[in-house]
Amino acid sequence: MKLSNSKLGIAVCCASALLLLAGCGMPRRHSELECMERAMYFESNQSSRDGMIAVGSVVMNRVESGQYPRSVCGVVAQKRQFAPGVMTRKMKPSPKLTEAARSVMRGERHPMIGNAMFFHHAGSRFSYDNMHYVLVAGGNAFYEKRKNYLVTQPYPPQPLEGITRR
Repeated sequence: MKLSNSKLGIAVCCASALLLLAGCGMPRRHSELECMERAMYFESNQSSRDGMIAVGSVVMNRVESGQYPRSVCGVVAQKRQFAPGVMTRKMKPSPKLTEAARSVMRGERHPMIGNAMFFHHAGSRFSYDNMHYVLVAGGNAFYEKRKNYLVTQPYPPQPLEGITRR
């Protein structure tokens, strides 16, 4: 049996619709809390509460900035901004992780993050002259991008932990 182009197109369309309805091939939508957990899990590796709260604070700074997507999931899912596979890899949430994510979603911020919207692994070094460092926690160095003449902390400070203890 040979199908005409129009019938083949309709058949492909119907098959695609059925797959969509069945949930096949479609990534599962995450809640805002799950997206926050994912950012914390893959970026701070659950190293410390301070590190997780700092990562969450950066996510929320981006959400509130108007320069990035206006949702936690939108920010976390941006390409090349967070760990590869942050939205798709398997993870094992812990009570510590869930508590930290809920706290950030309810308004807690790391008190030393300020307006920082960026971070990198604390062991990495870059030659840019616009990175104003505000904190090292949980294995990450957090910074603001500023005009070079406004940078007063061009190097990551000593790691600081225990600020957000509950």
